[in-house]
Amino acid sequence: MLRPRQFSPCEPFTCPVQKSDANLDSPLTVLSGVGPALDTKLARLGLRRVEDLLFLLPNRYEDRTTLAKIGSLQAGSRCLVSGEVLLAETVYRGRRNLLVRIGDGTGQMTLRFFHFSRQQQAQFRTGVVLSCFGDVRTGPVGLEMVHPEYRILKPGQHPVISDSLTPIYPATEGVQQGRLRNLATQVLEIAKASPPDELLPDEIRRQYDMPALFDALLYLHQPPPDADLASIDAGRHPCQQRLSFEELLAHYLSLRNLRDIARTAGAPQLREGAKLAERFISGLPYKLTAAQQRVIDEITDDIATPYPMLRLIQGDVGSGKTVVAAVACLRAIASGVQVAVMAPTELLAEQHYRNFSDWFRPLGIEPTWLSGSQRQAERRESLEAIASGDASLVIGTHALFQEGVTFKQLALVVIDEQHRFGVHQRMALREKGEQGQGHPHQLVMTATPIPRTLAMAAYADLDTSIIDELPPGRQPVQTVAMPETRRAEVIERVRSSCKNGQQAYWVCPLIEESDVLDYQAAEASYRMLAEALPDLQVGLVHGRMKPAEKDSLMRAFKNGKIQLLVATTVIEVGVDVPNASLMIIENAERMGLSQLHQLRGRVGRSSTKSHCVMLYKPPLGQLARNRLAILRDTNDGFLVAQRDLELRGPGELLGTRQTGLPQYRIADLVRDAGLMPKVQLAAESIRRSAAGKGDEIVRRWLGDAGRYGKV
Repeated sequence: MLRPRQFSPCEPFTCPVQKSDANLDSPLTVLSGVGPALDTKLARLGLRRVEDLLFLLPNRYEDRTTLAKIGSLQAGSRCLVSGEVLLAETVYRGRRNLLVRIGDGTGQMTLRFFHFSRQQQAQFRTGVVLSCFGDVRTGPVGLEMVHPEYRILKPGQHPVISDSLTPIYPATEGVQQGRLRNLATQVLEIAKASPPDELLPDEIRRQYDMPALFDALLYLHQPPPDADLASIDAGRHPCQQRLSFEELLAHYLSLRNLRDIARTAGAPQLREGAKLAERFISGLPYKLTAAQQRVIDEITDDIATPYPMLRLIQGDVGSGKTVVAAVACLRAIASGVQVAVMAPTELLAEQHYRNFSDWFRPLGIEPTWLSGSQRQAERRESLEAIASGDASLVIGTHALFQEGVTFKQLALVVIDEQHRFGVHQRMALREKGEQGQGHPHQLVMTATPIPRTLAMAAYADLDTSIIDELPPGRQPVQTVAMPETRRAEVIERVRSSCKNGQQAYWVCPLIEESDVLDYQAAEASYRMLAEALPDLQVGLVHGRMKPAEKDSLMRAFKNGKIQLLVATTVIEVGVDVPNASLMIIENAERMGLSQLHQLRGRVGRSSTKSHCVMLYKPPLGQLARNRLAILRDTNDGFLVAQRDLELRGPGELLGTRQTGLPQYRIADLVRDAGLMPKVQLAAESIRRSAAGKGDEIVRRWLGDAGRYGKV
């Protein structure tokens, strides 16, 4: 049961720390009041050392620096008042209420409590003086505060008024704000005597006009009454930007260090296969774009060096990343080593297996398949071929880096849809290739364009290549948004398109009907469309199907035997059907921009005019309306990704759950994007002239092992 809380809004904490030699590296148990139980609770916030508390910044602030007159209060304000108890009574108005009437000579107000004990009720004797803090609202008989924080003043005692704004810290169960504020006060006293090391070089702080580290921390823990709270709430205050800069710098440096470590072991030099690659390229039914050739040249230069390539290929849907990767694979295979191609889902891995098989079999190269769903006998055969080296090209899912998979000489790793894998998973596959010649080269690809500033933060350990050109003959996909009430029109559009020899996708978010979510389910849509279009061959594919069944359906669709494919978002990546020219997306208002763009990219893969229809359930909110308008107005994946980043944040865009994208304590990758170019320059300067300082910055923010794990 909730009880009225007593508080001392601004009384300075006077308890001494337990040990006179306490410093920022000391455990929290050196602080007064921190025993084993509280130490465990603080650990839930990631707080283990005194310095950790110093970097636990308030979420917001309350103004307890002035004592408001009751007669001047307005509903909606949150303030500190003091008054004498004029009346206290218990009333029953639906439930028991304790009403305490107080006045200060300028006016009166009511304190209302729904949960209280007899002891607390007895405190409110007539004539007792209180100081209270809370939200002011309009009550039945005037202004009131409901369950305010309060303190009973002794005779002659004045309300204590803070000389700084009162911080509100991130809460953890069982640790009250008052306790956190008291601990922060102790930590600040320790830091005043022994400030944290200033690790940013003076020239960098001067160049970007940054306050000193401890000055910034002190200001944010105890802002003055005239602080610009709007700037602080927006995260734009110079003191916050100073800390965000150093935190972003720590993450950037850790990734650059990871890159350096990866290169220390060396790598096999893959210089053969030029004629084989030319034979492959000349056999393609189209000419490579200048962008594809440029990236191929960059990769060819990388893998010829004696240290591991670490390269990210970014390219919009349909830009031809896989063909570029295939050329790299041929150069490696011709050099007598093994290649692994990894994709995050079986559907995408199967697509790669089919493509590489079609491309490489005429060249005398037979790809080997490996996935978690393989039958034991088939899996055993694949594992033996991989271990013996007979499998020169291995394609599969994350099963490639599981225990029991041993490569004879893995020299090139190609990872598709990089954002679905974390650094740990990339490192696990990399370690599969540890040989006498060093580590394998890594080529990672993504069809989710990544804004430049986000790429700096998330993939600083990789060189980046961008395929910014679509193959000739491709036409932009025409995109429209329509309410689901016009579904009948869309169905007729599908009928007409398919009768003219084209194919169509109909994508739904869910597989089955849901009582909770009113999304149009794929199975329901499949039944509805099969009935509405009896003259068309309609298929259904989703992630729960057995691989063989799914593969059979996808092949039938690709071969034109199925004209309309109803699917879940499992077809977001990996399906290449040039004859498909119409994409229908149900509940488009509930999907992210980048996902919608990926789905749209499944059509428009030939010279035929293609269309994407985004169905939504009205009424459409303004935010959803703006999001769909972005898709209507542009086919530029990088612009779509930038807007998606702004609207949903980096975790949604990159898939935080899969990638382990770091959770920043202070920095925000969207808000602080403008800092990244400065962070990059500062990092290179520190790596050249103050590497030791760089290691300390990483240790301060990420710990000894770093957030990405040791390599």
